[in-house]
Amino acid sequence: MNRRQFLTTGAAGLAYAARAYADDKPRRVGLIGTGWYGKSDLLRLIQVSPVEVVSLCDVDKNMLSEAAEIVASRQRSKKKPRTFSDYREMLAQQDLDIVEVATPDHWHALPMIEAVKSGVDVWVQKPISVDIAEGQAMLAAARKYGRVVQVGTQRRSTPHLVEARDNIIRAGKLGKVAHVEICCYYHMRATSNPPDTAPPPNLDYETWTGPAPMRPYNSLVHPRGWRAFMEYGNGIVGDMCIHMYDMTRWMLDLGWPRSGSSSGGILVDKASKANISDTQTATFDHGDLQIVWQHRTWGDAPDPDPNYGWAAILYGEKGTLKTSVYSYDFIPAGGNGQRIHKDVTYEFEQYPEDKTEKDLERHVAPAIRHHWMDFLGAIDKRGKPVADIEQGYISTSSCILANLSMKLGRSLRWDAEKQVIIGDEEANRLLARPYRGSYVHPAGQVVA
Repeated sequence: MNRRQFLTTGAAGLAYAARAYADDKPRRVGLIGTGWYGKSDLLRLIQVSPVEVVSLCDVDKNMLSEAAEIVASRQRSKKKPRTFSDYREMLAQQDLDIVEVATPDHWHALPMIEAVKSGVDVWVQKPISVDIAEGQAMLAAARKYGRVVQVGTQRRSTPHLVEARDNIIRAGKLGKVAHVEICCYYHMRATSNPPDTAPPPNLDYETWTGPAPMRPYNSLVHPRGWRAFMEYGNGIVGDMCIHMYDMTRWMLDLGWPRSGSSSGGILVDKASKANISDTQTATFDHGDLQIVWQHRTWGDAPDPDPNYGWAAILYGEKGTLKTSVYSYDFIPAGGNGQRIHKDVTYEFEQYPEDKTEKDLERHVAPAIRHHWMDFLGAIDKRGKPVADIEQGYISTSSCILANLSMKLGRSLRWDAEKQVIIGDEEANRLLARPYRGSYVHPAGQVVA
């Protein structure tokens, strides 16, 4: 099966397509941000396409060096990529076809915009931005420069979730869906309170902080702990809610919410340095459909099934569909009819390195591979991928609106045409967060 056959394959053929897919166009790839998920994504791309990873960029020397060794051992040429500490120098080489931006969230917008300006297609991790104005500029840049941009919301490419959408929702087994619960009950919020220290010598902390407010260095921040602080992201709503909200919009073919509201805060764990909420509820109003988010980083999950500690539960008039990264379950209303269960497909036989790769979320690896294949197909067609930048912008901004609602203590109504909050100038002033020092916010810098 070649690439074009893959693109026309339905949900039932996804697993076979993943095994048989073979890209016949070697592409030159660069990665900005060589941490946990940057490497996880990149190594999945190497599995499905004979790419040449020519450049890596990071402000942590140790992380950068380790990534170069790993990539050299895994890519077909066995060549070690060049390494850079400044993404602008990497892009200035003008020798890339694809760039992945896998930095912390506060560093997504500037390198993504520079990458599309340089003429490459981009994979950018979710959420696409830390404020709504950044996302507007990113979307405008992608369209102005005619680049394909895929957002790392890979639930849209998860084989068993594609099957659930096609065989349950689109087949009419749910009937009308008027309520969706999305949730995360993982105890994932940092709870420790280590002292502030000098940054390690391998880390350029000034550049790592970039346009974000400068905080004293703390071991909670780097590596991987930065999501504990609102300075660098949007908390658990920006990290986990966006996945389930975006997946729900994709499954039900939804656009912008009419309004968003949220409440919560740090209600239980008041000792940690972390400043993100430990408890939060948000409602996304889609008219005759309400999508309600809940997260708690303490206590027990209401559903004892461990597969659904992070989930979306769609309630229809004919039945209920429970979905997660691990499985889906369809339960007919009133116990009438056949229940349907499907687990994630791991693909270990086709990709045995998944079994031993350090820190890999093994249950997510197939979704990442399919997401890359969708992206490569969109590049070939010069079309929109399944998680096009506009979809990432809608899902990211909706989650940011929820956080702004919690901050302001009131519901916010969104004008999807004018891209502003309706009748609330105080809220509109929060659409762009101030940049630090000499860093220039991209709002107004890109004209579509």
